[in-house]
Amino acid sequence: MSSVVAPAKQSNDMGPKEVELILVKEQNGVQFTNSTLINPAQTTTGTEERETWAKKIDFLLSVIGFAVDLANVWRFPYLCYKNGGGAFLVPYLFFMVIAGMPLFYMELALGQYNREGAAGVWKICPLFKGVGFTVILISLYVGFYYNVIIAWALYYLFSSFTGNLPWVNCNNTWNSLNCSDIWTFNRSSHNVTHRSTPAAEYFERGVLHLHESEGINDLGLPRWQLTSCLTVVIVVLYFSLWKGVRTSGKVVWITATMPYVVLIGLLLRGVTLPGAIDGIKAYLSVDFHRLWETSVWIDAATQICFSLGVGFGVLIAFSSYNKFSNNCYRDAIITSSVNSLTSFFSGFVVFSFLGYMAQKHNVALEDVATDGPGLVFIIYPEAIATLPWSSVWSVIFFIMLLTLGIDSAMGGMESVITGLIDEFKFLRKHRELFTLFIVLSTFLISLFCVTNGGIYVFTLLDHFAAGTSILFGVLIEAIGIAWFYGVGRFSDDIEEMIGHRPGLYWRLCWKYVSPLFLLCMVVISFGTFKPPYYGTYVFPVWANIIGWCVAISSMAMVPIYAIYKLCVLPGTFRNVSKL
Repeated sequence: MSSVVAPAKQSNDMGPKEVELILVKEQNGVQFTNSTLINPAQTTTGTEERETWAKKIDFLLSVIGFAVDLANVWRFPYLCYKNGGGAFLVPYLFFMVIAGMPLFYMELALGQYNREGAAGVWKICPLFKGVGFTVILISLYVGFYYNVIIAWALYYLFSSFTGNLPWVNCNNTWNSLNCSDIWTFNRSSHNVTHRSTPAAEYFERGVLHLHESEGINDLGLPRWQLTSCLTVVIVVLYFSLWKGVRTSGKVVWITATMPYVVLIGLLLRGVTLPGAIDGIKAYLSVDFHRLWETSVWIDAATQICFSLGVGFGVLIAFSSYNKFSNNCYRDAIITSSVNSLTSFFSGFVVFSFLGYMAQKHNVALEDVATDGPGLVFIIYPEAIATLPWSSVWSVIFFIMLLTLGIDSAMGGMESVITGLIDEFKFLRKHRELFTLFIVLSTFLISLFCVTNGGIYVFTLLDHFAAGTSILFGVLIEAIGIAWFYGVGRFSDDIEEMIGHRPGLYWRLCWKYVSPLFLLCMVVISFGTFKPPYYGTYVFPVWANIIGWCVAISSMAMVPIYAIYKLCVLPGTFRNVSKL
């Protein structure tokens, strides 16, 4: 049967375009004359035309806005400092070249050629369609907790419109008796006690109300203040996405560019602070001896995997709305480079303020340097609070966090929406309602993260939702393209779009280097797994089991769908895997 017979190999007298004509005729029943050339990627179901970006810049800003997120501010600078300063750029750039850019390029080309979302693109190799549902699920899971970060930033933004910032002193109703504006240094453990500072208590007691929860088994009800902020975030996301990329493409003109304006402003202010130069020197200090440590290379590889946003289905979804002849190769080089340069640039901003904090409290820089939410919701707010016009700088900083978060959240939601409406065509006519359903679903789950013990749910999801599972998804994606669909056929597709085939370097990376890199990362991820924790709180066994169920639920889509295809379609394994 034509539905399971693999297409014939290209013969000497039949070019790749003619092979595609035969495929169109066999799979879709499209009729045409010998003089007519129809590309399957350019056809749409029925008479419906696929939406495209209004302008090329809309696409570029959307991709940059998604890839450049909060992690560029709160993770890369810390990793660079921790792992040998400038020496960390050696493994980082190495992995960027052999894996980051090739995988980024692969996803952009895959989406643009097939004009489908993360699941639909696997019409080229249906046996692997499960990986499409894997990345859609992962993006949905990430939305459950990522929107909460934006809600926190919005809460801080509202709190900044005051003469005296609420995290300046210990004279507030939420402060404990241990609150002190003087940092204490524990010489035995070589740690600064952050939790007694006004900024730390404002975050954990004033915003999260963590002190009213005994653990993940004692969440309490959603707090109305954070719920209100979360509602605003959901409303913004909905009206940015409901009409498709024509709408979201306009929103990113603000959300993707504003962070750069704010970063430049913060840098100009930061370098004038006492101790800022010491912080920047520490950030750029080069210790090549650290390159002999395995952990440095693991950190660099992990950062590459997550910072570019590969494997979330977002790049595939965004590029599927491009014109067929768009130069996706150039786009991949530009956007991935901008992402890495932004990460590096943000380090100057972060460490100018960290150097100032270290001098202000008369402690070593390593005692104030941290990553994650603690940096942007505790350390940075405290540093800003000591500046003249602190409320103004606070408003500017949290506007930056909001814009960094919103466009990344938009990308994740678009991956889910596009992936599902392309797979289930009847949803296309009801995009507004389906978008409402998706954002409301994420809102309802996110409510668990804005309870008194919500930070524990947040930590659990952050640890399991997109860790090993995203690496696994990208690995299967790379194997499906390189070894089942074929690098040669994939290169033919790219040539048909942009006029030239990818070079030998890209083809070698796709077939050998990148899959091997990802395989090593998956093995290392399993081998170095550590249970989640928040501060001194250790999660119970049942919580870890739930976390693993979340991770496995997305990864399981790959074998489940493959088994389903093998069972329902006639033909051999080779036939089914190729068509």
